[in-house]
Amino acid sequence: MIDPVRDLASVREATERLLGAAAGLDNAAAAEPSRLPGWSRGHVLAHIARNADALVNVFEGRPMYESAAARDEDIERDAPRTLAVQLDDVRASGERFRSAAEADADWSRVVELRNGVKDAAARVPFRRLIEVELHHVDLGIGYELEDLPEEFTYREIDFLAERFAGHPNVRSTVLTTHTGQIWTPGSGLHAGNWTTGGGAQGAPVAVRGTAAELLGWLCGRRDGSALEVTGGPLPVLPPL
Repeated sequence: MIDPVRDLASVREATERLLGAAAGLDNAAAAEPSRLPGWSRGHVLAHIARNADALVNVFEGRPMYESAAARDEDIERDAPRTLAVQLDDVRASGERFRSAAEADADWSRVVELRNGVKDAAARVPFRRLIEVELHHVDLGIGYELEDLPEEFTYREIDFLAERFAGHPNVRSTVLTTHTGQIWTPGSGLHAGNWTTGGGAQGAPVAVRGTAAELLGWLCGRRDGSALEVTGGPLPVLPPL
């Protein structure tokens, strides 16, 4: 069950965790490559800040970004800043996001995100939590997928697997952890028969691994080589 108030508290905790870790860098380290191709750590920090402001736009009924080009230009503009400026921006933009989220208690209303995607306002705090947690990993400063809070990992697997459910180019796939946990779209972690995809023909492929490895594959952070796959090759997932 989505609890936006609780998710907002988790966003704040995750942001403080990221800021505390990034504070150990210096300007030179901030300019070094991140784990995202073509982006420095400065790019990642700039993106985290600009994403918060973009979600303020969402809550206030404006387009999330003026355009895809403007989004990219803002990140490129802000990426070279000093570490202190970057961290201040992440903190301040995070507070702007929280204030905008709390300004309207109608969590059931529908808002529009990038590329015309629509969702309930109640789901936006978790979307922000995804940005903060995964991009903390992308910084490459000692925070790994295995370090993510367990509840977040399970929810994000569910979120991503649901996103791929029924995709015409993704073969039906059963996801299971080594401890036997299986996901059902929109229902969180519980015992049951879960498949993602289904558009491509063929019996379901079984994919098994640790929760961190499953998440890494689903979100494009790992290649899936550590997963156990039976019933066919590991499905190729479309970009997020």
